[in-house]
This record gives sequence, C-alpha cells and structure tokens, in this order.
Amino acid sequence: MIQLTDDEFNRLVTYIRKNYGIDLSKKRLLIEARMYSVLLQNNVSTFSEYFTILRGSENERITLLNKLTTNHTYFMREPRHFEFLRDVILPRQLQENREHSLRIWSAGCSTGEEAYTTVMLMKDFFRDHPGWDTRILATDISTKVLEEAQQGVYAPESLRNLSDSWKRLYFTTSGETCVLRDEVRREVIFRRLNLMDDFHFQRPFDLIFCRNVMIYFSKEAKESLIRKFYDLLKPGGFLFIGHSENIQRDATNFRYIEPSIYQKGQRETL
Repeated sequence: MIQLTDDEFNRLVTYIRKNYGIDLSKKRLLIEARMYSVLLQNNVSTFSEYFTILRGSENERITLLNKLTTNHTYFMREPRHFEFLRDVILPRQLQENREHSLRIWSAGCSTGEEAYTTVMLMKDFFRDHPGWDTRILATDISTKVLEEAQQGVYAPESLRNLSDSWKRLYFTTSGETCVLRDEVRREVIFRRLNLMDDFHFQRPFDLIFCRNVMIYFSKEAKESLIRKFYDLLKPGGFLFIGHSENIQRDATNFRYIEPSIYQKGQRETL
C-alpha cells in the first residue's frame, strides 16, 4: 500500500472538491486502497509523482474519477419517486402539455437503471396515448459507468424490484445476464457531464433526478448545484433527490412537496 502524506492528502482532497464538488476529506483510506493499482500501473511510488502525471493527462483524470466515485444502483430504487411520477406528474402532463414532449434529466445516472426505469414507466403510461416524445437525458462524470449504461446489460439482482411483466416485456436473457431491449435503450441519450461545470441547455426540464449524488458534495457545491437545477426547470417542474438527502428550505426557492421531492414555484402548485 502506498500511503498519502498529509500534504498529498490535502492537495488531492482540495483538487477533487474544487473541480468536481466531491468531498473526500474523510476518505483517506479509501483513496489509498483504490489508487494503489493506478500508481503501480503508472510506475510511480508516491502520490506526488502521480500528481505530475495527473496534471498533464485528461485520460488519467478520468481514471482518477472512475476509481474514486461510488456507483451503486438498481432498477426501481426508491420507488416513491416513480409512484409520484406515475400518479401525479404524468397525469398532469397528459392534461396540460400541448407539445406532447417531456424533458427529463437523470443527473448522476450511474449505470443507467434510473433512466431506464423511467422509460419503462412512461411506456406503460403512454401506451394508449401515442405521439409523445419521452426521451431522457442521462449524464454522469464517470466514463466507465456511462459505457456500462449504454450496453444495457445487467445482473438479475439489479432487476429484483421489477415486476415479472416488465422483465418479460423489456429484457431478454443472455446466459446469466439480462439485456435491455433496444426499444428502451434508444429512449435514453447518455452524455458525460461534470455537474460542477457551467452548462446550458436549450430548453428547460419538466423533471430532474439527482438522487444520492449530492451526499458526496461539499456544502458549497451542493448549494450551487441546487440553484442551477432551479434555473433549469420549467415553472412547476420537479426535482427528485435521494431519500437520505435534504434541501434546507430557508436556503432555496424550491417548494417542499414531500421528503426528497421539490417543486419550482408557479402560480398554481400542488
């Protein structure tokens, strides 16, 4: 094991927080364990030597992020959000949305289960209402998880919360894995995006998922990102965060709906 000196640890934590918003100040042992093989591959014996390589290589910065970010998810995780989407948001869209176009963003999408669950739910809901554009934007900072998401191949355990009918309808079996059908995969557009960067979209969103992402962020990064989300939503649009997360109500313009569900203000709210 190659250990971090105090100076190296502080430099790395500061770099990650400044550029990616992630707070690793209590993850010293995790950094040493996960980066050991990377240092060996680069034939260096100290983190200071590795920092020199890091400064000059975008590929190495991507490797660093892939190693230090945790991506654990599964289909129909935190199901209350999908119930709210099905029972509240989509019926209202059906009544009021004359463009027949839904703008949904899965921010911090990991290996894609969240975005694909949303697609399957909307396919069920709009089955008798053809003509809706329900494609989803899904972004993550990790190229590794984006590649896995685009392949759409999952272990059966990841599907444990899905109904048998959805498994039959939307997946095929290949050996010991479950492969998502193309009709679901093509509804998701995957892109690499750093949530700490300045980013702009041509049109606002009806719904943003950012679940179990901000728990790794510094307080400043979290507050900045919440302001960005607010600006990127349509009036009346919704933000879903993780059930273990919260937004300080006195520090945001979002309207609290219920735990982990927030709405951008409009003249008439729920």
